[in-house]
Amino acid sequence: MPATLRNRVVALLALADVQVDGDRPWDIQVDDEHFYSRVIAQGSLGLGESYMDGWWRCASLDGMLYRLLRAHVDERVHGWSALFDGLRAHLINLQSRKRAFAVGERHYDLGNDLYRAMLGRRMVYSCGYWRDRGGAPLQDLDLAQEAKLDLVCRKLGLAPGMRVLDIGCGWGEGLKFAAERYGVSGVGVTISREQAEYARELCAGLPVEIALQDYRDLQGDALGGGRADGRFDRVFSLGMFEHVGVRNYAIYFDAARRALKPDGLFLLHTIGGNHSVTHTDPWIGKYIFPNSMLPSARQIAEAVEQRFVIEDWHNFSTDYDLTLQAWRANVERAWPELDARYDERFRRMWRFYLAGAMASFRSRHAQLWQLVLSPEGVPGGYVAPR
Repeated sequence: MPATLRNRVVALLALADVQVDGDRPWDIQVDDEHFYSRVIAQGSLGLGESYMDGWWRCASLDGMLYRLLRAHVDERVHGWSALFDGLRAHLINLQSRKRAFAVGERHYDLGNDLYRAMLGRRMVYSCGYWRDRGGAPLQDLDLAQEAKLDLVCRKLGLAPGMRVLDIGCGWGEGLKFAAERYGVSGVGVTISREQAEYARELCAGLPVEIALQDYRDLQGDALGGGRADGRFDRVFSLGMFEHVGVRNYAIYFDAARRALKPDGLFLLHTIGGNHSVTHTDPWIGKYIFPNSMLPSARQIAEAVEQRFVIEDWHNFSTDYDLTLQAWRANVERAWPELDARYDERFRRMWRFYLAGAMASFRSRHAQLWQLVLSPEGVPGGYVAPR
């Protein structure tokens, strides 16, 4: 291994106060000298894959990645894969209708056993809200997820008899909560077969329908549900917008607007980025969320323009770090009981994914936003619950 490559990586790590073979929790131990050339050539993809392959170790993976992001080391090493991904995003629509089900098949259909183990009592795969109605901090993941669902319902002003649409309904927990606690009926759509089957069982006996379909099909009979107008009093979408892609934002918001009554409200819950991009990190795109990307505030605002009035924009990003830490603790306890198909390389991949996400929110590179939108503006103004 050329010493220049090793020295270059060591110097980059030093910018973040990370040492090779150091004794602090966030220092790394390198077990394969090819690690250095792989990181220089492939950037984040090489860093993640070499960890999956066991080429390096770190006691505090999230602590190390946090320091790299805070020092902006990620901006100094991109690798050829990042260039290739950027060109692909400009040439083709990575989130086209033809590609819509890819993330469902490759991520959300991994196995409900994995997600049951990780997500807690409620199968909610989005950021919890770690404070109660009075603003006091919560200490439990299940309570935080219940507080988040309740926050969504309160922001939408749900009331008995309303009809609600959940775009990207996941395993159905949001609609189940809204139907049981607020007396609404609803329709949920998802691109994951595993999620759809689970959600139908979860919501059995409730006035809730679950459809396996893309959001672009939310029109005509798909909206009707036996109703002549086919419109909903309220619409929400929790942690799905990250899969839409900037080329499709106008289509997405048009679909939500068509689904909503003129006096309705739409709540969008999404991860966001500080910079406008057209594609995701190469490692995330290859192993976790294919064809995904994080929206920027500017991209959302431009797509919303002339479609909705922005009534509220709420940022509670640091709550996602807490949520991810709870998910990691759950899944680490569960590994011995989970299926053998989740082998050691998969576990290392999953650890890198969760730690990287923690680092992104902890360093404030990634944000968590909830927007409340109205088609024409709420008469007299909208007062946002917290």
